[in-house]
Amino acid sequence: MGFVRRGEAVTGAHTLEDLKLVYRALHKGLPRFPELMDGEFLMELQDFLHEEASKEGVDATDHGQWDEWLARTSTSEMRI
Repeated sequence: MGFVRRGEAVTGAHTLEDLKLVYRALHKGLPRFPELMDGEFLMELQDFLHEEASKEGVDATDHGQWDEWLARTSTSEMRI
């Protein structure tokens, strides 16, 4: 896992659990850093996670299902 610079871009290979955690942290920080909503990173991350959730039968437009899926890890079914 890690980051690699490819010209102007940086790519990374990380676990789904790490990406979910990063998304939750960024989303929680939106009130303090509203400029995150204008960047491509958060939108691309959200789109990727929506696709992954959909593969598991989760309706990402249902906030309850989406939140539960985001909190789910390989070691726990629900956020504590």
